[in-house]
Amino acid sequence: MSSVAVAVYCGSSFGNQPSFQQAAQSLGHALAEAGRPLVYGGGSKGIMGVISGSVLENGGDVTGIIPFAMVAAGGEAEQIKGKTSGLVILNEKGREKVHTIVVDTMHERKMEMAKRSCAFIALPGGYGTFEEVFEVVTWSQLGIHNKPIIVLNVNSYFEPLRQLVKNGVRDGFIQAKNEQLIQFVDGPSNLAEHGSFDWGKATVEVLDNWNGTAATVHYDWTKRQGGDVRKGEEISAT
Repeated sequence: MSSVAVAVYCGSSFGNQPSFQQAAQSLGHALAEAGRPLVYGGGSKGIMGVISGSVLENGGDVTGIIPFAMVAAGGEAEQIKGKTSGLVILNEKGREKVHTIVVDTMHERKMEMAKRSCAFIALPGGYGTFEEVFEVVTWSQLGIHNKPIIVLNVNSYFEPLRQLVKNGVRDGFIQAKNEQLIQFVDGPSNLAEHGSFDWGKATVEVLDNWNGTAATVHYDWTKRQGGDVRKGEEISAT
C-alpha cells in the first residue's frame, strides 16, 4: 500500500444532514485527485459507501478492511430483531475495484488500517467512529505512531469532542501539549454553508502542511514484541 494512503473513519449510516454526505463526497474526490489511496472499513452503506464510491468514481484506489464475523453475520449494522439493516458483500457489483482484505477481529482491522495509512481522518459517525478516533489518539500519545489525526467538524458534529478534550486538559487528565493531537477542520462559521464547502480540499491542505509532532515513536507495531514470549503465555514477576 502506498505510503500516502489515508485511513478514514466514518458511519455506516447516512446521518440526517445532507452536509454529511456532501462532505464525504468532497473528501473522496480530493483524495483521488491528490493520488492518496483510501483505506476504510470496507462497507458500502452510509457515509462509508459515499466516500469509497467517490474515490472510485474519481479514479482513486480503495482498500476495505472487513472482519470475517461481519461478512459471515451479513454486515456491519445494528442488530434489530435478529436481522441486519445492511450487508457487506464481497465483490459487490459496481465496486469490483475495491481491494478487500478480510481479517479475523475488529482489533486486527484497526491495526491493518493503521499500518497501511500515513494519516487518520474522521467524518461524522457513531460509536465505532468515536472509538476508532480515540484509539489512534491514544496510540499517538503513547508514541506508537506519529501520524496526523484530522476530524472534519461538519455541522459542528464533533464540537462536543473538542470540548471534552479541553475539559481533560483543564482537569489535569490530558497534558496541554496533547490537545493538538486532534486537528479539527471546521469549515465556515455559518453552518448553512457547510453543504457547499470543499471539505476535501481543506483536509488535503492540512495533510500536505503537516510537519509532525515532537513525539518519539518507540514501538514498531509491524513486528512482534517481547522476544521469546509466546502468544497467550502468562508472564510472572520474579
